[in-house]
Amino acid sequence: MDRLSSAATFESMHYGSASQMGLIWQQARAPLVVPLMKLLVVLCLAMSLMLFVERVYMGIVIIFVKLFRYKPEKKYKWEPLRDDLEFGNSAYPMVLVQIPMYNEKEVYQLSIGAACGLSWPSDRVIIQVLDDSTDPIIKNMVEVECQRWASKGVNIKYEIRENRNGYKAGALKEGMKHSYVNLCDYVAIFDADFQPEPNFLWRTIPFLAYNPEVALVQARWKFVNADECLMTRMQEMSLDYHFLVEQEVGSSTYAFFGFNGTAGVWRISALNEAGGWKDRTTVEDMDLAVRAGLKGGKFVYLSDLKVKSELPSTFKAYRYQQHRWSCGPANLFKKMAMEIMRNKKVSMWKKLYVIYSFFFVRKIVAHVVTFVFYCVIMPATVLVPEVEVPKWGAVYIPSIITLLNAVGTPRSIHLLVFWILFENVMSMHRTKATLTGLLEAGRVNEWVVTEKLGDALKTKSGGKAARKPRIRIGERYTHIRITL
Repeated sequence: MDRLSSAATFESMHYGSASQMGLIWQQARAPLVVPLMKLLVVLCLAMSLMLFVERVYMGIVIIFVKLFRYKPEKKYKWEPLRDDLEFGNSAYPMVLVQIPMYNEKEVYQLSIGAACGLSWPSDRVIIQVLDDSTDPIIKNMVEVECQRWASKGVNIKYEIRENRNGYKAGALKEGMKHSYVNLCDYVAIFDADFQPEPNFLWRTIPFLAYNPEVALVQARWKFVNADECLMTRMQEMSLDYHFLVEQEVGSSTYAFFGFNGTAGVWRISALNEAGGWKDRTTVEDMDLAVRAGLKGGKFVYLSDLKVKSELPSTFKAYRYQQHRWSCGPANLFKKMAMEIMRNKKVSMWKKLYVIYSFFFVRKIVAHVVTFVFYCVIMPATVLVPEVEVPKWGAVYIPSIITLLNAVGTPRSIHLLVFWILFENVMSMHRTKATLTGLLEAGRVNEWVVTEKLGDALKTKSGGKAARKPRIRIGERYTHIRITL
């Protein structure tokens, strides 16, 4: 009997709480929820329009670039560097090649081997391996590999430091302090999973040698494991748009874009004039690019020069990477917005481009509107039918933006639905990271090195053998039956 009375009491309390919550919802709905949602809809529509105009603008620029066959060689002087009978190899500029790494057991041989295989006069290049590894076994393996190449006559330096202060930026900054760096004119940077082709320096250095106003030459990334799983195919779609559209537009219009942190060559004097490497954010590469751009340096992007690299093939690694790539730009925008506006060396149009297009729309609005509008507001309108989203904002604009994003990877157009779902899921993580950067909250300076699995070793032969796509979560994965 006591059990029956207790159950009846619990049931009455449950229904009482539910009815009370329903009453509160009905009372707050009209005066509070509806006006708030209508305001959010207006704000999200405004942000959607910003993103739409930005995407259309970049699309128009790319069309003109393709129609008129724009090439950097037409805008800047470029001709092959030739032997000088009088001065010999000393006529060639001295080049430093930096390879920062941290516990890169799976890929260190690939990057060191590719750097040592660069075609350039042997007495005019220095390979500098900056090893921040904390695993003594891996550290010893990297040192032995450097010694092996040194025994072949390669001018390679193995450098370590006592701590990891500043992470990658700290390692690069420390590497620039060595006395032999003073002999160098340019510095090429490659992350541990990057494999430049032997002619990389012959393609890039002439832009710097013949054009003193050029501070940076950036190459495009080529992904050796894009077919590893469905997640890497989604990443390829996003990054191809970045390289084929965003970087190309920046280079063609304002000679400015964000340095990708690797597969690029800097003029050392321009790097030093901009203040060198700083570790105040997790995007030290973008920080340096913005400061160098404000000094008047021009950037050249070579879309037809590709450097092999590896995409994160586990969700854990990708999520950490995206946190860094979303939090860092927002934090840098907060730190540099006023500095950009006060700058006197660049035109007002370039400052507007950097503040509005480069930072605000692409690094903040794009993340926030994807999550808040498409993942929160639009589903919530089902519960609040009084709030209406116009068809142009709910269907037409996002559809056009999605199609414009997909043009970079036509081979994956049939995976567009998966890409939309994937981007919506990631928008929550990116929005959280963006707000963390703007507010300088807890994980604002968190740096987790992206895990490399050595997938390049499995695909370096370039074979096109059919393989089943996989969705990997952490270290486990399941096969799915989709023909890519």
